Amino acid sequence: MGEPLSIIVVEAERDRALSIVDALRGAGDYDIHVISEPTGLARKIQARSPDIVLIDLENPSRDMLEELALASGPMDRPVAMFVDRSDEGLSAAAIEAGVSAYVVDGMQPQRLKPVLDAAIARFRMFSRMRTELAETKRALEERKVIDRAKGMLIKVRGVSEEEAYALLRKTAMDQGKRVADVAQALVTAAGLLS
Repeated sequence: MGEPLSIIVVEAERDRALSIVDALRGAGDYDIHVISEPTGLARKIQARSPDIVLIDLENPSRDMLEELALASGPMDRPVAMFVDRSDEGLSAAAIEAGVSAYVVDGMQPQRLKPVLDAAIARFRMFSRMRTELAETKRALEERKVIDRAKGMLIKVRGVSEEEAYALLRKTAMDQGKRVADVAQALVTAAGLLS
């Protein structure tokens, strides 16, 4: 069995923090650390590098919500935020800031595990989507460079598009490089010569 899930609980009130820790201990085997002072929150969270951050606030302001959400590294790990009440637009602001789960009406022990599970699943889904988007953007940029290189070969060598691509592919194989890298080198060299 692997290491227990590490959770940082951000809660200023001692009694509420103890209640959350008790609920977490009842829900599973977790390595729990409580941060009661939000000053230097980003540094404290970075030092611990938890698997998930759980933030409990009575009545968050937009500024506090953004500071806490951004400090907790929502792109690095799931963040679950429990609030007692929420003004209009705060849930949308929390989600835009990267919070994986935003629960209004406070933290209730019986809901804690399902909310954490949902936050983790949502975080993983969005991480996959970010990765896929980055890979798609990279592939599109590479395709553009390859097309430019093919266009240059067609113009200079007087070959067809298929022959230009075959030349790029053969050069890449001969040099042990990717076609996109050979195309980029050709485009860069042509830029220097013009």
